[in-house]
Amino acid sequence: MQSGYKKILSNILGEIPLTAEFYFQLRNKREPGTRYSLKNIQARLPQMVADIEKYKVKAKKPKKILVFTSLHYWIEEAATIAMYFAAKGQQVTFGYLPYADWQNEINKFDLRRQDLYTKKVFENTSKLMKLVSFLPIYPSYKPIPEELQQIIETVSAFDTQYTLQVEDFDPESPLYKMRLDRNERFARLFYTWIKNNPQDQIIIPNGTIQEMGVAYRIAKWLKIPVATYEFGEQRKRIWIAQDREVMRQETDELWEVRRNIPTNAEEINKLREMFVARQRADIWENFTRRWQKGDRIGTEQIRTELNLDERPIVLLATNVLGDSLTLGRQTFSRNMAEWLERTVQYFVERTDAQLVIRVHPGEQLTHGASMVDVVKTLLPTLPPHIHLVTPTSSVNSYDLVDVASVGLVYTTTMGLEMAMSGIPVVVAGQTHYRGRGFTIDPDTWVNYYKMLGGLLDDPERMKLDEERRKAAWNYAHSFFFEYPRPFPWHLVKMWDDYDKRPFSYLLSEEGQKEYAESFDYLAGEKINWQKILADKIQRSESNE
Repeated sequence: MQSGYKKILSNILGEIPLTAEFYFQLRNKREPGTRYSLKNIQARLPQMVADIEKYKVKAKKPKKILVFTSLHYWIEEAATIAMYFAAKGQQVTFGYLPYADWQNEINKFDLRRQDLYTKKVFENTSKLMKLVSFLPIYPSYKPIPEELQQIIETVSAFDTQYTLQVEDFDPESPLYKMRLDRNERFARLFYTWIKNNPQDQIIIPNGTIQEMGVAYRIAKWLKIPVATYEFGEQRKRIWIAQDREVMRQETDELWEVRRNIPTNAEEINKLREMFVARQRADIWENFTRRWQKGDRIGTEQIRTELNLDERPIVLLATNVLGDSLTLGRQTFSRNMAEWLERTVQYFVERTDAQLVIRVHPGEQLTHGASMVDVVKTLLPTLPPHIHLVTPTSSVNSYDLVDVASVGLVYTTTMGLEMAMSGIPVVVAGQTHYRGRGFTIDPDTWVNYYKMLGGLLDDPERMKLDEERRKAAWNYAHSFFFEYPRPFPWHLVKMWDDYDKRPFSYLLSEEGQKEYAESFDYLAGEKINWQKILADKIQRSESNE
């Protein structure tokens, strides 16, 4: 009951001006007493500031750079990036929203305490950068441009899909309404601030969902240069996109250069080692994820285990529902679930082939609807030639690749790996390797069924030739080892990384040689893939 009274009291106090400020000062609170915490950066800030003051330089033509983010863990990471640019003499504004999470309501009293705490933590950085809270306590009801309303609704839909890990949702649901309200409050304030405070460059993590997605779209709409960034499964690496959503992993410019540079023996060996580790469920080099649960058992045993016969085997590999790599990626289907449903329906009549549906093992870590449910709702009892491999199954996906004649994917990287094995792969979603010359890319349902029918009629004839297999290997090396750029800190192990590579190292001659280029890309300097690859080739030749 006491916690209920506290909640009611906090809601009441949140509506009274200055109550949070008075409480914060009266109690001399170092932290707000909620899940919101900046203790990692707070403990290091004195030394950070001292290192920056020691190495700080003046820029010839300082840029006005806004680094914006929400959520306390992103605030710690993004503030460190902002301080780097301050050390390089740029005019930096660090904008933030003091939320602990994106999916739960929070009363204004606690929210204001979190805001005060944030300002207290960063008060000693005032000589380095301007701190701006985008906390919209009081709503505005002024009319907004239609484009801004569309941005708010698009991102709120993504937020709901991402949170619930679904593709279809009820627009009357409390979650969607909460995200709509929160995004609208922020959008109004951010739009006004940007109009009154023009920036040369905006830097935002993710750029697809939550308020970061709103900020990115507003920047694009207003034609302000913007960089988005994210962290994948590799330590000491970052994904960077300029004037694009980084989660779309658009590799057009890189591939335009790389496709004409054959992969050498050393690169092929490195790629092969990585994939062997993936297949064995091992950790490899700076990669931090295990991709499989079970060990490989071989083609004969997997055929026996799944009761597969000699008819052609079609391997359909799904993504996780609601994953940010699937949001807004439809090409000809309404979404991934519809693609799966209609594909299963097609195969009900194609008894001359066997369909194996490999549901993504990552679903074990999610709480939303499963692609298993999509299949079982459609067909409670599967015919003998359609097989469902659940996320918890110990079946190793690479055993399935070894017996597959055809691959079907939405956006999962498994499609790229199947193409590397010479398997013809039909790509149904908008993924980064679509249209690179080694996949089959229908853009309508008619083309999809036509291409699928042609593959099933003669799968052996449709196998990838040597040229397309080489292209797949070349692209894979490019995506895994060249698209991610060097970076000192990874979000997941941010403070372990920072302690190994603090500002005193990053701002030194050695640290600048290793990482300055990546920071320059965040600041808007165009990524010159021609130069990057030429320098890489030169280093490789000099080491021989």
